Amino acid sequence: QVQLVESGGGLVQAGGSLRLSCAASGRPFSRLTIGWFRQAPGKEREFVAVSNWIGGSTYYADSVKGRFTISRDNAKNTVYLQMSSLKPEDTAVYSCAARTTLYSYYPNDYDYWGQGTQVTVSW
Repeated sequence: QVQLVESGGGLVQAGGSLRLSCAASGRPFSRLTIGWFRQAPGKEREFVAVSNWIGGSTYYADSVKGRFTISRDNAKNTVYLQMSSLKPEDTAVYSCAARTTLYSYYPNDYDYWGQGTQVTVSW
């Protein structure tokens, strides 16, 4: 089992920044692939970013590339999503998810999920 807890969401102005955290437990953290996904009202969940279990490589959705950065601190068992230059279209519930194998862009490939944290970007 893997337990995930997100934090750091909130209300920000367009152009602002926010850092989300995902604290993991239940597995050796360095062996987990951790992905960030988001879901806006009335839309399906979409991939945002992932930190792969192989070499710590990272991948991003085109919509956030250059603005968001995923990183991990293995000592703290935590993955971060640093979000900059936020846009209203970034408004969504952001969730982290974990799996024990290769990275994936698809939510259904992830086995463990946090509760999500709301990010709202205003004009």
